[in-house]
Amino acid sequence: MKVGTDGVLLGAWAPIDYDPYNILDIGGGTGLISLMLAQRCDAEQIDAIEIDANAYEQAVDNFENSPWNDSLFCFHTSLDNFMEELEDEEYDLIVSNPPFYSENVSSGNEARDAARQNQSLPFEDLCEAASVLLSDEGILAVIIPFKEEENFIQLALENELFPLKITHVKGTPTTEIKRSLLAFSRNQTKDLPVDEIAIETARHEYTPEYIELTKDFYLKL
Repeated sequence: MKVGTDGVLLGAWAPIDYDPYNILDIGGGTGLISLMLAQRCDAEQIDAIEIDANAYEQAVDNFENSPWNDSLFCFHTSLDNFMEELEDEEYDLIVSNPPFYSENVSSGNEARDAARQNQSLPFEDLCEAASVLLSDEGILAVIIPFKEEENFIQLALENELFPLKITHVKGTPTTEIKRSLLAFSRNQTKDLPVDEIAIETARHEYTPEYIELTKDFYLKL
């Protein structure tokens, strides 16, 4: 659960132009997305929740050693337990790079399996939690497999969350769509913006649009 392209994409893409006061990263891993958002905006509070003990410990270490350690907090807990302990807390931005493999196939590494298989954080639970935790003007931003896009949008609609922005992600300009970056809000949008981004033109040859999106986070690109 180190730095992955999905996390980098979501951390760079998640909408922040409305100046969110507080942010929740559900399934924060080792803290990548939270750290990227701390770099991008002036949120007073960024909370991350992570159920895996090793990832949680590394996230805490990463947060403490970052320039934004006064606003970053990590909780070693499940989403259900986190919600039970909250007292009327609302967030202006909720982000998640959720597990997405529905197949129960083991890699032999329990932590890796939990991070990748959606039994540990079903899309239904994520949408339901967002409907409770989002502020009136709040936004939910996720990255999921493109094949799950229609299903996820339907689950969000069932929780009165409406698509706000969609970006489709391809490995290269000529390959099939691999991922969907989705943003939702409580307000319906008449004209839903849908665009597309390709990551590479060849191995380690990044496209101009990917460089523009992520250049603030790579030492070399």
